[in-house]
Amino acid sequence: MLGSMLLAMADERTSLSVVLQRSMSPKLFQFLRSKAWYPLVCFPRFVVARFIRRHPVVRGFGRLGDESALVRQIQNVNVIEPTKMCQVMTRHGSDKGRRAHNYTTVYSALLRGKFNQPYRIFELGLGTNNPELISTMGIAGTPGASLRGWREIFSNAIIYGADIDREVLFEADRITTYYCDQLDPAAIGELWAQPELQNGMDIIIEDGLHTFEANLSFLEASIQHVRPGGFYVVEDILTSCRGAWYNQLENVYSMRYPDFEFVFVSLPNPVNKADNNLLIAQRSLTL
Repeated sequence: MLGSMLLAMADERTSLSVVLQRSMSPKLFQFLRSKAWYPLVCFPRFVVARFIRRHPVVRGFGRLGDESALVRQIQNVNVIEPTKMCQVMTRHGSDKGRRAHNYTTVYSALLRGKFNQPYRIFELGLGTNNPELISTMGIAGTPGASLRGWREIFSNAIIYGADIDREVLFEADRITTYYCDQLDPAAIGELWAQPELQNGMDIIIEDGLHTFEANLSFLEASIQHVRPGGFYVVEDILTSCRGAWYNQLENVYSMRYPDFEFVFVSLPNPVNKADNNLLIAQRSLTL
């Protein structure tokens, strides 16, 4: 009971937050929101995690299915307990571990001990504020937040990104971004033809247009660019599409991509039952 009360208090969206969002610049609002995250969300969850454990619901597909080490590793994650990655991503304005999503708890466990590696990391979906685009985050979103977070977490990595909104593309130290429409096979082909994107990626994250069709479109044109031992991740999968994904993974992808292990992850979250789901695919070390 205590844990449920604390979680509800930590995750409650107050009317004050809405008023502040409408009355100040997005940059100032994000600064204040990240500062408020520590006492209102991070600390309560840290306390609750001492007494309560909540684990993802995980289903494996491929040669080993639910018996794989990857499945067991993710099943052991306590999605309540905040991590350093949660803090970094939230400070940069990413929603990967802020409130509606707790992906950073899974990423932290999955990538533990690898943060100093000279990885090549690619993420589709920088985040746009353009209200004309279906993928808009709204005025309070921070384009490029996750890329900056990955750059800080992986101190020796090169970070790449892409988005359909050309206005949010940018370059910075160890970050390069490109245009891509994930529903257009030609655009995806042009993306992966870029000279800088040759030689594969250690991690590819798809956080673009969150529809089943869009997810399949980008995955099928991109998963072969994952290096041996690397990961391909799809974020924000609609819970209503879980059955379609199970069917696709069991009857299509597990046979089409035998060198990949696929894991569908549903994370418990009291404020988000709509799309707090991940697909994680890991390529075997030997091709």
